Amino acid sequence: MHGRAVAPGAGTILNALSTGIGSAFALDMELTATVEFESSDEINGIIEGNQNADTRLIERCVSKVVEKYSATVDMEDDIGATVTTETEIPLAAGLKSSSAAANATILASADALGVSIDPLEACRLGVDAAREVGVAVTGAFDDASASMLGGVTVTDNTTDALLNRDTISWDALIYIPPEQAYSADADVTRCESVSQIANIIADMAHAGDFADAMTLNGLAFSAALGYSFEPAIEAMPHVDGVSLSGTGPSMVAVGDRAELSAVESKWNERPGQVLWTQTRNDGAHHE
Repeated sequence: MHGRAVAPGAGTILNALSTGIGSAFALDMELTATVEFESSDEINGIIEGNQNADTRLIERCVSKVVEKYSATVDMEDDIGATVTTETEIPLAAGLKSSSAAANATILASADALGVSIDPLEACRLGVDAAREVGVAVTGAFDDASASMLGGVTVTDNTTDALLNRDTISWDALIYIPPEQAYSADADVTRCESVSQIANIIADMAHAGDFADAMTLNGLAFSAALGYSFEPAIEAMPHVDGVSLSGTGPSMVAVGDRAELSAVESKWNERPGQVLWTQTRNDGAHHE
């Protein structure tokens, strides 16, 4: 009873903390989850390279799949599991590592049990697990759906409804400052204060104006969450769009690689890390 799956990270077009409407897009950086069911009464999580990390989310994802399918699969009463994740996605950087972990773990668990699961149903199980263990304020259905489906998604996180999905093709440059930030610690009240702007950004996203929407989102939520505008200002003359990703601290710029190279030279002067990647239109899957 062994399963393995991968899920990509994502960047932000609209932060859902303000109004519940969110939008995100998949990035070509992956997290892999491996699930081994065994005769045990425990579910144990391991995050490779970070032995002190919080494993509650991936453990809860496994247990939710067991709860859902135990009646239809021949399982022992005392079955347990070990779930291990390995990731290319920087943790606590706003690049949706938690959503990718939940998606990959749900799919790997279903794979180990030999059951098929609808992608959006799998996504919602992971979102429920994130809410239950407190790693996301809204459950992050926007982030999770982009990771699960690929491309760009627009969602209503208050009802876990997928409002729109589209495809995109951008190179992406990511600036990751040295500090970390956790979504559950975000100042929701401050985010709600920019709700009028968030409504405008939502209209832009619904219309497919994703690049301008993400730039406006970056300015609004950088202000709300207390991040510097300077990396975005440096990028704007050269990119299609640039935004704070999630609740930060990462900044993601998208567009043409040659133009993004000019941004890379500026961002490399800042403390932290600069990474190249690209958007992707395929999402999470079994391996």
